[in-house]
Amino acid sequence: MIDWERLNELRDEIGPEDLADVVSVFLDETDEVISTIRGLGPDQMESRLHFLKGSALNLGLTAFADLCQEGEKRAAAGLPDPVDLDRLVALYHSSKTTFLGALAQGTAA
Repeated sequence: MIDWERLNELRDEIGPEDLADVVSVFLDETDEVISTIRGLGPDQMESRLHFLKGSALNLGLTAFADLCQEGEKRAAAGLPDPVDLDRLVALYHSSKTTFLGALAQGTAA
């Protein structure tokens, strides 16, 4: 679900002191997109899923990124309901909970 090696790479790239800021920005922006994603047209859905995918990959949230990518491709093809939004939201929240729990315990990266 989470690529801890990627998080280690990010920590090495930006430094441990800046990691908390990056995580906070990601979660704030992702929470906002997740809260507004329902009812969007294919073009808007595609761009939101692209954003979510990129952010998720930066933090190593691979399962969430994979689902976003799948939906992004389907939205680009103009398919209705390109992603199961209930599954997407649930996966985000479970990934976020796991991620934050590991960070709080100091077991991540």
